[in-house]
Amino acid sequence: MRLPLPASAPAACRAALLAGCALLAGCAAPPVPVLPDAVPAAWTHAPAAPAAAAPDLRRWWQAFGDARLDALVDEALRQNLTLAQAESRLRQARLLSERADTAYRPSLSASVRTVQDVQAVDSYLHASLDATWELGLFGARESAGRIARATLANADAAVQAARVSLVAEVVRQAVEWRAAERQTATLDRLAALDTQALALADVRLRTRIAAPDERLQLQARAAQTEAQRAEAVQAADRAAQALALLTGRFAPDPGWNGGAPLQAPAAGIAALPADLLRTRPDVRQAEAAVLKAAGEAGLARAELYPRIALGGSYLYARNLTQNRRYLTDQIPVIGPLIDIPLFDWGRRQAQAAMRGEALNEALLAYRQAVLEGVADTETALSALAQQQARAARLDEAAGALRQRRASQQALQRQGLASDYDLLGADRALVLAEADRASADTQRALAFVALYKALGGAPLPAVPSSLAEAPQ
Repeated sequence: MRLPLPASAPAACRAALLAGCALLAGCAAPPVPVLPDAVPAAWTHAPAAPAAAAPDLRRWWQAFGDARLDALVDEALRQNLTLAQAESRLRQARLLSERADTAYRPSLSASVRTVQDVQAVDSYLHASLDATWELGLFGARESAGRIARATLANADAAVQAARVSLVAEVVRQAVEWRAAERQTATLDRLAALDTQALALADVRLRTRIAAPDERLQLQARAAQTEAQRAEAVQAADRAAQALALLTGRFAPDPGWNGGAPLQAPAAGIAALPADLLRTRPDVRQAEAAVLKAAGEAGLARAELYPRIALGGSYLYARNLTQNRRYLTDQIPVIGPLIDIPLFDWGRRQAQAAMRGEALNEALLAYRQAVLEGVADTETALSALAQQQARAARLDEAAGALRQRRASQQALQRQGLASDYDLLGADRALVLAEADRASADTQRALAFVALYKALGGAPLPAVPSSLAEAPQ
């Protein structure tokens, strides 16, 4: 702001006013740098025409349409201990932020002590009352406020990150658990077919239709099926125990058993790349890191200037040995306190330069966080599309195998094919259906990864991020 000066004003007054304006300008903290927000205009792998509206980022798991899954997520959000720890750290940060400017508020202290003179003849009682007010000029107070806001914003984003990871992990483990149970049922069907094949192979051996090597091959295949079943049971147990841990339990709830495999809804995405700048927790944490680095750079810059404070003290002294006091023993003092950096100027300059470079590093980390968010989302969108294409091809394969099985049944009724031939067609069809179920599972996992990449989770009712807008 410019202050008009009359032409008749003395040169000394004009110079003093200009110096005062320069001093006031230097009292402000340097502005927070503008955050780079360059992102793609649209997603490369976004579906061209989604069959349904994209789920809400805050409750995206409800798109699966499974009440048991919704209850699991709600229980985890209430009982998870990792999330509770993050929320505790946020409360701690809030308590500290309420007193972040204590160093720049007037302080009052009192002390009482006894001292002896240098000759050890008399003892004195000293009672003092001291008051100090650090003004926090040259941007020191504002910079300290930025650091406090950044610390609180980082803790807030850390809670959001814990929510995002928790919800995504609960849904992922639920998908894998039900997929493992489905795989176990499929392997049971294969085991039953292998048992029938072994029985028919024994008949073929007795009638000398088959060679002994044929039964050995069937026996090895049956053993492999049993081994795969053991892996599927282990995967189901592992997922169930993981869900128990996520919900703060020692063991899985028996009520979690059962349920149809979770099917991902039709692909759809309403969020734009720019939305990552306000929803993805690591981007919010990177933004808080920039604000903190700017505050630390401002404090280092303020250290280059004199530290100015207002202070006052009152000292009362009484001679305890002679039990008397004098007027000269009551000493009031009031006035400004000025701390001027002299001999450590080089160290302070180096500290300011280092903090400036740390601010540049924080800006680079922010850009990296945005790039990683875009890459994670594009990867998940691509996986969704590829698994959808895979499922379509596997549907065609299963349809062809069903036709083949129908043909085998027709030949069997006409006496042109044996039960042994029909078992082969049945086994091929079961394997094709298992591949199709695997594609559904991978697509559901890609759906989970997509909304985790977008920062999807319940958001706080009242945003507590106090990061100031870039200037």
